[in-house]
Amino acid sequence: MKLAPTTIEELQERVREGGRLLPRGGGTKSALSSPNDGSDAVEVVGLSGLIEYEPSEFTFTALVGTRLSDIAPLLAENGQFLPFDPLFVERGATLGGSLAAGLSGPGRYHYGGLRDFILGVKYLNGAGEIVRAGGKVVKNAAGFDIPKLMVGSLGSLGVLVELTFKVLPRPEKTLTLRLACDDLEGALQIQFKLFPCPLDIDALDLEISPSEAVLWVRLAGYGGVLPKRLSRLRELVGGGEVFEAQDEERIWHGVREMKWVPDGWSLVKAPITPGRIETLEQGLERAFEEVEIRRRYSCGGQITWLAFPGSLEKMDDVLGEQSLPGLVVFGPPGKRRLGKASGASFYRRIKQALDPDQRFVEV
Repeated sequence: MKLAPTTIEELQERVREGGRLLPRGGGTKSALSSPNDGSDAVEVVGLSGLIEYEPSEFTFTALVGTRLSDIAPLLAENGQFLPFDPLFVERGATLGGSLAAGLSGPGRYHYGGLRDFILGVKYLNGAGEIVRAGGKVVKNAAGFDIPKLMVGSLGSLGVLVELTFKVLPRPEKTLTLRLACDDLEGALQIQFKLFPCPLDIDALDLEISPSEAVLWVRLAGYGGVLPKRLSRLRELVGGGEVFEAQDEERIWHGVREMKWVPDGWSLVKAPITPGRIETLEQGLERAFEEVEIRRRYSCGGQITWLAFPGSLEKMDDVLGEQSLPGLVVFGPPGKRRLGKASGASFYRRIKQALDPDQRFVEV
């Protein structure tokens, strides 16, 4: 059963009817938005619209089903943006779905992730009651930082209805350097060299293909100083191809929309550290010896995106052996987590406190 309420009151009525619920936004992340285990999807895209926007305060408040594609132009008119590079904007991602999935793009490297920009939330608990947290609230009674707990909660703690974000001024200009390396080891050596350099790097991604390893380095700031910073960067890494304007925007647009992932393939996100990339690569090569797998290490090697055809079992085994947790973004319904779960004890305490009657899906 599905319901697409257009008001908070209609949503409250549905929650009070009972049953186990999975809040669903734009449906852009197939593995996370498909109900299973007897749960019902509750569509929240009908709760859409900007409630308040204060450009001078660098904050906005909107209903949960508001699409990112509607927010971005409004911010751009005032020279502002969400700097963590929201994903799947073109596909129709919503504010609520992005928050619940906890997904950030390449901009996380410099600015921080989505959780660093959420200020306040309004949500419905299992009894259909409205709960407010963050924003103008100095401290909530539960003692939890609830807005941040909702990041990556996958709808397991309540139904979000309203969100408040902070934004930042958009840089005047950006440039991107593409550096092709002969092998993974060479790319990692350059990446480690970039970490401490005072170039104020905006984004740093490592793309792995069968023939090469490619580093993508984005710089952002005032147009008058970027050429000097670019010159220092090229001197440090030994050259590279430079992209600007529309060519550069197409590159990062493809990254944010995951256009490098073929239709029908599964896509898994996993946290990692740069020092563990080589070990993971070895595990992937053993497990996927006869199957193509595409990898992108984003945010300076803090996040890995793994795209592959077929079932999830092999990837589950690889991540388990590496003691890494994985989130299934694209893939068959029914399995949202792979590998070794982290923070299970903490999650159970939060779940018991915020959803004691188990009204919402389990993570």
